[in-house]
Amino acid sequence: MERTAAISRKTSETQIELSFDVDGEGRSDLVTGVPFLTHMLDLFTKHGQFNLTVNANGDTDVDDHHTTEDIGICLGQALREALGDKGGIRRYGNAFVPMDDALAQVVIDLSNRPHLEMRANLPAAKVGTFDTELVHEFLWKLALEARMNLHVIVHYGHNTHHIIEAIFKALARALDDATTIDPRIKGVPSTKGLL
Repeated sequence: MERTAAISRKTSETQIELSFDVDGEGRSDLVTGVPFLTHMLDLFTKHGQFNLTVNANGDTDVDDHHTTEDIGICLGQALREALGDKGGIRRYGNAFVPMDDALAQVVIDLSNRPHLEMRANLPAAKVGTFDTELVHEFLWKLALEARMNLHVIVHYGHNTHHIIEAIFKALARALDDATTIDPRIKGVPSTKGLL
């Protein structure tokens, strides 16, 4: 069964076409208008072994907020749709990723109960032209729309670029772990019988 989804979102602020393949080869084709986010999504795709295509046109003349937020919304919706009833998946994922001075951990439960817990100090307000507070915005919208429980813990780090990069790489690896089909699991991995 193919675990793919395509999402379109058009508002007065953004127009986004996004496709996502859970079982990919780490291929990305990204046009976001937000260079730092493009870099992070490219890393996410490669380290999660997903395929991701994004064609976004947003009001980046105002700032990067709407585009970043709406890409998070679309990616979350695509992930949720691609996983269907989540039959056979591991459900939980955990990854530690170092990036030079930084160490990030991401823990995921694809529980259908959205929550973001983010324990991360981002020392700089900007990386290039990117407002670093948008990392939280992106992750919260991703968790909300994918309906997943997402915990992000940065154990230490002083370079903001390295910290954010470690977060996105850990997110990719934890999500790859959680979405992996385990042949031992019959049906949905929950005593409720539903996720």
